[in-house]
Amino acid sequence: MLIGKACRFGGRVRSCVVQPLACLFTASSNMAKSKFEYVRNFETDDTCLRNCYIVVRLDGRNFHKFAEQHKFIKPSDNRALGLMTRSARSVMEELEDVCIAYGQSDEFSFVFKRTSTWFKRRASKLMTHVASQFSSSYVFYWKEFFGEQPLLYPPGFDGRVVLYPSNRNLRDYLSWRQADCHINNLYNTVFWTLVQKGGLTTAQAEVRLKGTLAADKNEILFSEFDINYNTESALHRKGTTLIWEKVAFNCTTNIPH
Repeated sequence: MLIGKACRFGGRVRSCVVQPLACLFTASSNMAKSKFEYVRNFETDDTCLRNCYIVVRLDGRNFHKFAEQHKFIKPSDNRALGLMTRSARSVMEELEDVCIAYGQSDEFSFVFKRTSTWFKRRASKLMTHVASQFSSSYVFYWKEFFGEQPLLYPPGFDGRVVLYPSNRNLRDYLSWRQADCHINNLYNTVFWTLVQKGGLTTAQAEVRLKGTLAADKNEILFSEFDINYNTESALHRKGTTLIWEKVAFNCTTNIPH
């Protein structure tokens, strides 16, 4: 079917015939068999090696600025941590092959089972699905944790995929992330205690802590502020771990005689 319309050429209006869009391009079902199919050869094979744990780790993009503009409580905001955990739970509910997730601060790691075949084990598919599900959940559940405080702009999260072939490698990875949680939280706890209770400026607190070891930071908290770091919340010191829980239930079926 052809459609006529008026066209303007050189200041005069003339009648012309224009083909509809459907006639200019082949149907989508035929595109895969078209001469343009060669462009698929530019795609790289990013299939994850079999029999390995697939770990997708997300990190908040420029979250220092995000935390400041949304007035997060220092050194740790339980609302923000709760929102991160709720978003991670949403990912696990969507992708049941995630057997464990670990999070701290503005990051979360998702561990897929070694036998997982989700998205044919394509790294790009796994990473983008986790990132999009997590980001949209963060926005969706914002009010549940921050109430009427407005979300000023959409948060961003970047992701990476790493493979771990053995149980020990995976255990060491999770231990590494938890050690990072401890180091960062201890520093932030001392830093903001010096500012909020010690009356130092942020610049002065940074100078005071430069070159200090963990023992030095613990001593500052205990001797100057009567704070025993080991009694601080485990959520802040050790992070959050999500796992699936097996639930036993009885299923009764009425079978006719």
